[in-house]
Amino acid sequence: MQKKITDIIKHKILILDGAMGTMIQKYSLDENSYRGERFKDWQFDLKGNNDLLSITQPQIIQDIHEAYLKAGADIIETNSFNANRISMADYGMEDLCYELNFQSAKLARAAADKFSSPNKPRFVAGVLGPTNRTCSISPDVNNPAERNLHFDELVATYSDSIEALLAGGADIILIETIFDTLNAKAAIFAALDFNAPIMLSVTITDKSGRTLTGQSIEAFYNSVRHANPISVGLNCAFGPKDMKAPLSELAKISEYYVSAHPNAGLPNEFGKYDESPEQMAEEIENWAKGGYLNIIGGCCGSTPEHIKAIADIVQKYQPRQIPKIKPACRLAGLEPLNIDKDSLFVNVGERTNVAGSAKFKRLIQDGNYETALEIALAQVENGAQIIDINMDDAMLNSKEAMTIFLNLIASEPDIAKLPIMIDSSKWEILEAGLKLVQGKAI
Repeated sequence: MQKKITDIIKHKILILDGAMGTMIQKYSLDENSYRGERFKDWQFDLKGNNDLLSITQPQIIQDIHEAYLKAGADIIETNSFNANRISMADYGMEDLCYELNFQSAKLARAAADKFSSPNKPRFVAGVLGPTNRTCSISPDVNNPAERNLHFDELVATYSDSIEALLAGGADIILIETIFDTLNAKAAIFAALDFNAPIMLSVTITDKSGRTLTGQSIEAFYNSVRHANPISVGLNCAFGPKDMKAPLSELAKISEYYVSAHPNAGLPNEFGKYDESPEQMAEEIENWAKGGYLNIIGGCCGSTPEHIKAIADIVQKYQPRQIPKIKPACRLAGLEPLNIDKDSLFVNVGERTNVAGSAKFKRLIQDGNYETALEIALAQVENGAQIIDINMDDAMLNSKEAMTIFLNLIASEPDIAKLPIMIDSSKWEILEAGLKLVQGKAI
């Protein structure tokens, strides 16, 4: 990098690129176009596997990157949203993930270098998508403790992708479209091992301001702030109008720079996005005026025309200044819990502790987790602000009991809204517990 992004972002609103998928759709590629010569006999259908185009149609991907750079993008995203072993299993291409990420980063790097200058360096964000599974929700409605994706599996998957993205030339690791904070925490854990700069971007899925797995914006922020990212932001799901409220909230609480890349409005009945570049830029100008922005781009439906309109309009405004945030212990379940010098007494519910409750211990020993959950709920209803969970007992498989109980709690919003205190004298149980909780635990 000619200049560090952290130096430039202090003085200007940086421009992120727009949608990759929207641009690929304009080429009307057929099955053979996705396959190319190399994969002409592949046993799975490949149409729609956009990440594969970095190998089979590299010129198209290069041209898309260059179109966004010409429009004024300071940061371009690699074509690697689904280039992970979990998502690529749909195409039988798990073993191609390193190559897919490497080639995607290599293409973006070449485009960025072509357009970089000493006065306007361009940066490459290596994209990690959320995968098509979640660590926090059971795939089986009859067994809420079941999981088909686990933290360690995700860490290994993301580590492979990050290594390839950085080797291909990515400057930043962008963990985006976060719908499950536990998935994101696995990506963060992997990225920190590479000492790479991180950007985080969450997706709010309804107008109440929550993620798919139920967290509020502030609870999400409390859960990921340990990553010390360059930025925390929002993308996808909404157009600019509906994203304004959660973005303004994030801008008030974040100790880091704030990013946004909204959709070009909401999809119509044909799945297309109708918001024009001028309409999108007009709404985003209000964000810039309000001091919400450090990085701005576009997600689904956005094109180089949208990015140019946004870049032209926000250049008139100063970037958001990071506010002074008073120190606090910032915890979270689905809801935030901030404890500072002005806080009153904090109640910790201790009845879900096999060492402190004979009834709870008996229920766990009998495998009666449903009734044990009722004890946790009763603590919430009686005013507990934190739930302590301890399974240390010689007659129990403590790690298994902790795993089952925490997974069950995740399916009960009235309990999961509280931060969890994972309580054990054994490190392996503490570690196992932390890999199961999407919030900020104690």
